[in-house]
Amino acid sequence: MNKIIIALTTFLLSSTLFAQQEDPNMLRMYEVYTYIDRMYVDDVPNKEISEAAIISMLEKLDPHSTYIPADEVEEANERINGSFVGVGIRFNILKDTLLVVNPIPGGPSEKLGIRAGDQIIKVDGELIAGTGLKNSEVREFLLGEKGSKVIVTIKRGKEELKDYTITRDDIPVNSVVSSYMVDDEVGYIKLTNFSRTTEDEVDEAIKKLKKAGMTDLIFDLQGNGGGLLYAAKYVADEFLTDDKLIVYSEGRRQPRSVLKADKKGDFEKGRLVVLIDESSASASEILSGAIQDWDRGLIVGRRSFGKGLVQRPIELSDGGQLRLTIARYYTPSGRFIQKSYEDIATYRNDYMERYLHGEMMHRDSINLPDSLVHKTLIKERNVYGGGGIMPDVFVPLDTLEYSEYYRKLSRSGVINTFSLEYANAHRKEFKDNYKSIEEFKNGFEIDQNFMDEFFDYSVKEDSSLTFVEEDFEVSGDLIKIRLKAMVAQNIWDFQAFYQIINAKNEIFMEGYNTLKNGTYNNMNLNEK
Repeated sequence: MNKIIIALTTFLLSSTLFAQQEDPNMLRMYEVYTYIDRMYVDDVPNKEISEAAIISMLEKLDPHSTYIPADEVEEANERINGSFVGVGIRFNILKDTLLVVNPIPGGPSEKLGIRAGDQIIKVDGELIAGTGLKNSEVREFLLGEKGSKVIVTIKRGKEELKDYTITRDDIPVNSVVSSYMVDDEVGYIKLTNFSRTTEDEVDEAIKKLKKAGMTDLIFDLQGNGGGLLYAAKYVADEFLTDDKLIVYSEGRRQPRSVLKADKKGDFEKGRLVVLIDESSASASEILSGAIQDWDRGLIVGRRSFGKGLVQRPIELSDGGQLRLTIARYYTPSGRFIQKSYEDIATYRNDYMERYLHGEMMHRDSINLPDSLVHKTLIKERNVYGGGGIMPDVFVPLDTLEYSEYYRKLSRSGVINTFSLEYANAHRKEFKDNYKSIEEFKNGFEIDQNFMDEFFDYSVKEDSSLTFVEEDFEVSGDLIKIRLKAMVAQNIWDFQAFYQIINAKNEIFMEGYNTLKNGTYNNMNLNEK
């Protein structure tokens, strides 16, 4: 009898009374599994059918209870833990060769002198260049136990191949990917997820910006799918004064749990704008809901995802992990913002439904019943539950510059690959001519020679990407700024990318304008 059957038997023997008298379904499931194992005509793929059974059970509960197999747990937890063990490089596979885009500051590769633009030809003597390398295989080669060593063979320009012995170490996965001063008064922070390191990262970013003169803050949660509930609590505590309720949760087997602001935050005073969109979910909605309910700041963007369920990670005996929904959470005003999931297919196609219904373009297309109306806790403004956080300032999706030529370029990936090749070929030139991201942003122009090189590259990569003049007249500015932002990211990092691309982000620009054109002050949101 295999290990899975033994585990099930042990479990059932210890809960016979429960199985037989209270829940015969458990006994039935065990019986079916046992008969399959004992009598099925062929060898039984026990691992596969047990995982299929687990997944099917969870799908009957809700869309967010999930099962993670043992061999995927480490990767799944990287963003939550805020780190992983590896060699410390950002990489890309270019022309079938592993290219170092940037060594991660303070990581083992940077300490050894590995540079952006280096090509990794071999790993532990095994040739990986020109072998059809995949991203998943790179992880297998470069990740490993902390303190273990790996030898990489590097090609740098015209120099001879050189071996580097790298000792793997903890590598940070930053949740704050960009923070900078937009002007002399307005600071900006981009948060991509909520992890164990988020509190410290946000705290450090706010202190840095205040030192640079920040009086107003744009806090960007666009595309932030969430993470740890407690991380959302800690970030909210940076903005709310002590003893203010941030979130509460409760479930069938979970008593009511309340989280309040309980420390002195670094930005409890000052104008605050929070940016959200249809991909801002979970912890992002906890944070933006608390800010909105306490009239602490202005929420700008489009209706958020609508995830109001709390998952608890549960370690399984084989190393796998169950992330089980154990409670619902509510914003300080009592809003439950989970959207309906009675029809899972509709739930998964929600983005398209919103788009087809016109919600992405017109706020008036969002019809929410009066039963979902709640009042903010200071100004008593109307806010809504039942399907995400409704922004205070709605920003329609801007597709005016989205020509068919631009869409084809985006889908093909040539903007990314050309930018990487161009940055790599001109890396020294950029570093010599531009001493900072700000100098690059203000000084580097995408000229005709650059664009001609890009057009030629695109057609060589994909013959269907022939230049279309009429479409370029529509999308030219958008294509140029994406190219410039991607070049900057490959020379520096994501910090540079957002400093440039935000000029074409309609939600960011509207958030910035609310601070400059009087909209924010007209809302009279100063916290009492």
